[in-house]
Amino acid sequence: EAAKIQTFRQYGEQVFMPTKRINCAEKTRSYYQGALDNHLYPALGSFRLPEITSAQITAYFLQLKESGFAHSTIIGIYVTCNQLFKQAYMDETISKNPMDRVQRPRQRKEEQKKAVDAFTPDEVKQIISCLDAEPMKWRCFVRLLIETGIRRGEACALRWENIDLKNNSALVKENLCYTSEKGVYIDVTKTGRERDVYFSPELSTLLKAYRAEQIAATNKRANRLIKDKQPLVFEKIAVPDYVFTEKGNSSPMHPDAPNRYLQKFSKKYGIKIHCHKLRHTFASLAITNGADIASVSEVLGHADKATTLRVYSHADEESKRRAASIVFELTKQA
Repeated sequence: EAAKIQTFRQYGEQVFMPTKRINCAEKTRSYYQGALDNHLYPALGSFRLPEITSAQITAYFLQLKESGFAHSTIIGIYVTCNQLFKQAYMDETISKNPMDRVQRPRQRKEEQKKAVDAFTPDEVKQIISCLDAEPMKWRCFVRLLIETGIRRGEACALRWENIDLKNNSALVKENLCYTSEKGVYIDVTKTGRERDVYFSPELSTLLKAYRAEQIAATNKRANRLIKDKQPLVFEKIAVPDYVFTEKGNSSPMHPDAPNRYLQKFSKKYGIKIHCHKLRHTFASLAITNGADIASVSEVLGHADKATTLRVYSHADEESKRRAASIVFELTKQA
């Protein structure tokens, strides 16, 4: 079988991707497949794997850069290519790895990473004020993202059994995902770890009202089916297990639904808002107002606090300056 594998495409289809289907999360596997189908197969697919050179690969990535592809897209292609050649080298399909001499693509100057985009406290107040006129589900969803910093998919995957309305907390243990191949499915969190997050008594009150709405809507739907003499359908109706559900049933809402809602919200109120900006807002406001990096990292569900420091270094610097100014004031009084 190994002798039949000669080209880049053959190795990708017969060895690399079958391995990733076993060892990788569905979202990661889908990402690799997209990079191969859309970029690497058209460029390198017909070449014999042992004959592909470092210079050839370097030229290809320069071409991608000159064509105007976003840096994040190029890095994704680079990672996929690197993973494929690394595996081919490890299983002795090739005697040397050409990627060892290929430099990781660098960002263009205009793409240099800027400080993360987050809302100010006044802007958060404005958003919450606008939410007062919105459906209860979205009032709860958006406030949950602001107050806890959890990921969109984690919020979509929340179940009522993991919401503690007495202690104003939620156990984040799952992530709702979507790929074109698999559709909507439940996975573990990004790091595979569970964590507790906490929210305000005000949000707890909203969640109680929202739960009452869900139960009332379920009962209304069931009563309508009884009236229409559809007992078999009625038997399938149940109070939703998931906190945020599709309209008219108990299934978790599609993980892309929040993006579509927030686009409409942005146009309606003139506030450019998206889920990840709400996550950034939680982290930035928490750090600049005295929360320590380790705690914020834990709440965000980062693999380690180095990730939090890298992303929110600007907030950490501001926090440090504030701490220093407190000491300066004390020394003046001495």
